[in-house]
Amino acid sequence: MDPMVPTRDDTRPPSTSAHVDTFARDHLPPPGQWPELRFDLPELQYPDRLNCAAELLDRTDGADAGRPAFRTGAGESWTYGELRARVDRIAHVLTGDLGVVPGNRVLLRGPTTPWLAACWLAVLKAGAVAVTVLAQQRPHELSTICRIARISHALCDIRSVDDLVKAEVPGLALTTYGGDAPDDLLRRPAPETPFPAVDTAADDVALIAFTSGTTGRPKGCVHFHRDVLAIADTFSRHVLRPRADDVFAGSPPLGFTFGLGGLVVFPLRVGASALLLEQAHPRQLLAAVAEHRVSVLFTAPTAYRAMLDELDAHDVSSLRRCVSAGENLPSATWRAWHERTGLRIVNGIGATELLHIFISAADEDIRPGTTGVPVPGWYARVQDERGRPVPDGEPGLLAVQGPVGCRYLADERQRVYVRDGWNVTGDTYVREPDGYFRYVARADDMIISAGYNIAGPEVEDALLRHPDVVEAAVVGRPDEERGQVVVAYAVLRDGAARDAEALRAYVKSELAPYKCPREIVFLDALPRTATGKLQRFRLRGADRQR
Repeated sequence: MDPMVPTRDDTRPPSTSAHVDTFARDHLPPPGQWPELRFDLPELQYPDRLNCAAELLDRTDGADAGRPAFRTGAGESWTYGELRARVDRIAHVLTGDLGVVPGNRVLLRGPTTPWLAACWLAVLKAGAVAVTVLAQQRPHELSTICRIARISHALCDIRSVDDLVKAEVPGLALTTYGGDAPDDLLRRPAPETPFPAVDTAADDVALIAFTSGTTGRPKGCVHFHRDVLAIADTFSRHVLRPRADDVFAGSPPLGFTFGLGGLVVFPLRVGASALLLEQAHPRQLLAAVAEHRVSVLFTAPTAYRAMLDELDAHDVSSLRRCVSAGENLPSATWRAWHERTGLRIVNGIGATELLHIFISAADEDIRPGTTGVPVPGWYARVQDERGRPVPDGEPGLLAVQGPVGCRYLADERQRVYVRDGWNVTGDTYVREPDGYFRYVARADDMIISAGYNIAGPEVEDALLRHPDVVEAAVVGRPDEERGQVVVAYAVLRDGAARDAEALRAYVKSELAPYKCPREIVFLDALPRTATGKLQRFRLRGADRQR
């Protein structure tokens, strides 16, 4: 069978839902707008009834219950037995005291801690729908999310409650945890008995992950119980290949699906442990790796580059896997990390719409400068705007199919992301003749200047090869003569001279002259989201003002 020609999607009728509150299912896209789904691997043949929290937690026997599950930077450690008992207790409070019924949406907010992870597991075990948001999101953002998802309940770390209160969400039942009040989630009376997981269907909604939209209106990405396990049974199982003695750590928060998979789902799926850090900047990550003997690290390309300057002060010999996602990994960063540590960064592309990574490669299969090949269980192609596959070696839009697909919550943008059964991610890629996929740019980051197509990330990669450049971002500026011209923003090492002409000359020595920035602007820092993604739109806006 040609792997580029997928079989038809999952034709099984929807299972009988366990949800009493059917809002999430009722607001899925019409079936005709769904992507085709693939369940080709034996491990993806899930039963019709499935609760992913029970799968992640309740498989441990008496011997496994004593294994470490979660650790903190402060030295606290939870065993699997303790985690399961605490999750069950929270689930009892949710369904008893708080009146949560299957299908209710429950907002989760707080720093990355074992308690936040336990709340997430308890919500799913109780058959409700978890909506985890970032602790940095402000009242207006929180209010919008609560309105779109019709949030009925919220569990919030006491330290992160102020903005949620200011959001003034009508009818929201807000419960804090980690405080001293008698009605605190962790102080409420509850049975100390196991909580029987709600008998959810495999295609019952488990979580809604929000991603920002270009219009400013966030999109709610709806994922099922089987989806949570599918990301562990594809990327983690076949590419990452974790072991039970691994210690996971990373910078992405649990409100970001990169972090949810890497710090909760993947380690729990194999009985490993995760170090959950409230603060995970590059220097803090390195210190944590050394102190806690972290073996699997998840973070963004920018963090790997920033950690290079600090490597000599920390022992990173425990690391055996380093995973990069969230934005493109420049080959210069990959090579510098490999030279200094001997470790091959596992590059990957994922999407909130598809929950986690779907193209990647590990070990000897890694080819710097490419993202990799489709993860087992996933299929990808490069196509034009009309949905026709383009020849190998030519740029086009990346289109993906697998066991997880985009399903926006009541959002007309579903028609843009899913086309003819394929998830079209908005990335421009080239498929090389040997089957490897090479990132070119986000589709809206392609700069067309005097008829030339210039990929901003390619110019950024060239800038980053200069020893004085710490960060770089490239955008297109409208120009009457050329259509657009290339403008670069750069952050330099401390003490480096801000010599734009010297830097331009360097880029010309690395790339064709037409790709060289017409102007280089020096900044102290580039604008980034809370999850580390570069905000090029802010640079474009600043450039227009300039």
